Amino acid sequence: MNDLFTAIPTAITAFTATNLDDVLILLLFFSQVNTAFQKKHIVIGQYLGFGALVLASLSGYFGGLLMPRDWIGMLGILPISIGLHRLFIPDTDDSKQEEEVVENNDSWLSNLLSPQVYSVAAVTFANGGDNVGIYVPMFASASWESLLVILGVFFSMVGVWCYAAYRLIQVPAIADSLSRYGNYLVPFVLIGLGVLIMIDSHTLENRGLAVLSLVIGGLVVLNLGRNIAELNASNTLGNGLRAKEAQLD
Repeated sequence: MNDLFTAIPTAITAFTATNLDDVLILLLFFSQVNTAFQKKHIVIGQYLGFGALVLASLSGYFGGLLMPRDWIGMLGILPISIGLHRLFIPDTDDSKQEEEVVENNDSWLSNLLSPQVYSVAAVTFANGGDNVGIYVPMFASASWESLLVILGVFFSMVGVWCYAAYRLIQVPAIADSLSRYGNYLVPFVLIGLGVLIMIDSHTLENRGLAVLSLVIGGLVVLNLGRNIAELNASNTLGNGLRAKEAQLD
């Protein structure tokens, strides 16, 4: 019984210590909320990403690490890729996204499968890669009753974190600053976060992983270049059609 009581403050302390930086990420996400990127996307994505971290950490309870720490650092490529995409291809077709959101607004499954949700989940999972190193021994040393208490506290704290970030973004000074500079700040925060994850996990010290990171990074850049070219071609075609319509008028 004592173990169950001590599990609650232990879980709160561990979650707070390992997720303080998530508050900043959530603030940036909430500052980007619009018709296409809604609050529910952030909350669902946060729970999905954290749930994936918990699943990875549960390997410690059942025995053995799921993957070495330097491999976990490879997750840093995810926020770097998302940051580059948001930097070079900002959301320019909001009207189309808004129509899709209106059509699928009542579908729980469509919300769960939306790219907005998975963008948040990917950043949450990548940012929490180091958390696995703390959660694994905690889970491994816990009884199954204590483990259930810890998991209950963890998932409750995810909700508290989302609510706290949402309330903070209501503060006029914070809201004005992030609304004004958030679109420019978010890509650099995501890229910097990904780089820090890879450095902190010593991923780049492993030659094989460093080469693999470069290869994946090259593929990301090639895909980004193709998307930019398609976007430019689409814009050029649209401008041409509008010019012809203007001449006909």
